[in-house]
Amino acid sequence: QVQLVESGGGLVQAGGSLRLSCAASARPFIMYHMGWFRQAPGKEREYVAAIDWSGSSTYYADSVKGRFTISRDNAKRTVYLQMNGLKPEDTAVYYCAADSSWSRITTAQGMGVDYWGKGTLVTVSP
Repeated sequence: QVQLVESGGGLVQAGGSLRLSCAASARPFIMYHMGWFRQAPGKEREYVAAIDWSGSSTYYADSVKGRFTISRDNAKRTVYLQMNGLKPEDTAVYYCAADSSWSRITTAQGMGVDYWGKGTLVTVSP
C-alpha cells in the first residue's frame, strides 16, 4: 500500500505562484511514475502533469504547459508541482497519484490509477 500526502495548496491571486508537494510512502519510490490531477467544483477530474520514475520524461496538459513544472526527488520520495502564472480557472482540488504504469498515470482522468492522495485545495482569485 502506498500513501500519498499533498501539501502546499492555498489562496493566491491571479498571476501568482504556488508549489505543491506530495510525500510518498512508496518503497522503492522509483517503482512509480507520478502524476498530478485536479478537480474543479462541478467538473470531472482532469489530468495536469506526469513524470516518469527517473524524472527524465514529463508530460503536461495543454492548459498548463509553459506555466506548471513537475519534478521529483527520489531520495526524499517526493514529487512537486511548481505552478506559475496561476489563473482563476486553475482553482481546483489537486491530487497526487502514483502508478507503475506510464499509460495509466497519463490517462485523461486517471482511470485505473493505483494510488491517490486526499488532495490539496488551490484557489486563485481574480
